[in-house]
Amino acid sequence: MELRHLRYFIAVAEELHFSKAAERLHIAQPPLSQQIQQLEAEIGVQLFHRKTKRQVQLTEAGKVFLQEAYQILVQLDTAVALTQRIGRGQTGQLKIGFTSLVIYDLLPLILRQFREQFPQIELVLRELTTSQQEQALRDSQIHVGFAHPPLEDDTISYKCIHTQTLVVALPSTHSLVQTEYISVQNLLDEPLIMFPRYLAPGLYDRIMSLFQQGNISPNITQEAIQMQTIIGLVSAGMGVAITPSSLQNLQRSGVVYRPLLEQVPVIETAVIWQENSLTPLVENFLQFTYFKN
Repeated sequence: MELRHLRYFIAVAEELHFSKAAERLHIAQPPLSQQIQQLEAEIGVQLFHRKTKRQVQLTEAGKVFLQEAYQILVQLDTAVALTQRIGRGQTGQLKIGFTSLVIYDLLPLILRQFREQFPQIELVLRELTTSQQEQALRDSQIHVGFAHPPLEDDTISYKCIHTQTLVVALPSTHSLVQTEYISVQNLLDEPLIMFPRYLAPGLYDRIMSLFQQGNISPNITQEAIQMQTIIGLVSAGMGVAITPSSLQNLQRSGVVYRPLLEQVPVIETAVIWQENSLTPLVENFLQFTYFKN
């Protein structure tokens, strides 16, 4: 049985007249009659009562078959539409990795605008370090990531979409709050709150390079894993921190941010992906990300 048999049958069942159905289908009436006879022979039941050579009525079996034929065509249309949306990257599930840094400015904007344009795509988010995202890409656990170069794996594709600088986070009661620009030399004896290097080696090394340039040994007295925890400790007066400038969007009472006097390294954020795992959905997301940023 072919789909055209169903469409021919539906046309005759709705018109109850072979000539009118043939005209509607833009075919001659004799071939249409032959196709209906073949359909009845294949099913093994009579679908129409022939009142005349051209005018017909549905049998009880024909009435049942008509309803089933309608459902089959609806299901087919649904399947075709779904397949087309998937093929165009307009539906499906997208797994995204991200570091804690991008949640303060970049990621919320991208996700909100992407969901507005592609509401049928399910977004699954995982907070991961840059190195964890690289492994997750290799293991197909995420499709794309937001990470901070340099990357350890040179087979992973990436594109930088955002840059930021470094600032000093101070307790609001600190004497350096009155200083417009803070030199790394001013932090010589200050207790420094940092994150462990394994969480973000690139960012950690950039911060440490500021001290190395001034031949200063940083006085790291506290370590914390989460950036918001570091800012919380600064608010509690436990020390100062050098953080990416996006942390200024984290409104926390008792904390003041000041720019550094020295020329500071740029912190890059890149969208990363595996070239051999590209799908239309991933391509849509990448193009959207490039365009928006």
